[in-house]
Amino acid sequence: MHEFCTSKEIYTLQGLHQLNQISERIIRYSESDSIFLFYGDMGAGKTTLIQHICEHMGTLSPVSSPTFSIVNEYTLSSGHKIYHFDFYRIKDEIEALDIGLEEYLSSGQYCFIEWPERIEALLPSRYVKVNIILNNDNTRTITISTHEG
Repeated sequence: MHEFCTSKEIYTLQGLHQLNQISERIIRYSESDSIFLFYGDMGAGKTTLIQHICEHMGTLSPVSSPTFSIVNEYTLSSGHKIYHFDFYRIKDEIEALDIGLEEYLSSGQYCFIEWPERIEALLPSRYVKVNIILNNDNTRTITISTHEG
């Protein structure tokens, strides 16, 4: 399968005070895409960024890490839903299928996925990739790109 990157933006995040700006940039992609894949090492800030994005989108409940539940569901003030996945602890792709991943992905609702590399074969051909790199000086490089395959 060939994958094509159709757009790309790169930002350097100096500190938490810039999370609102980065969140707003990512939310712009939600006008045309609903699947967001968050890549980054442990502690890079994936969950913190997702929390800010969800708050800016208007979640009605607190956003927390789904590390143990695998998926959390949040309702937006608009009535739409966000499904927040954390696949760090899954054993294999079958476990993701068992929780109904395919139904979530085809629901038309927003899906924010941490550790998508663990379920690569199950991912749709169109998505927004958010890659976070923690730099040696404690800044973060965040790359936002859209993909079609």
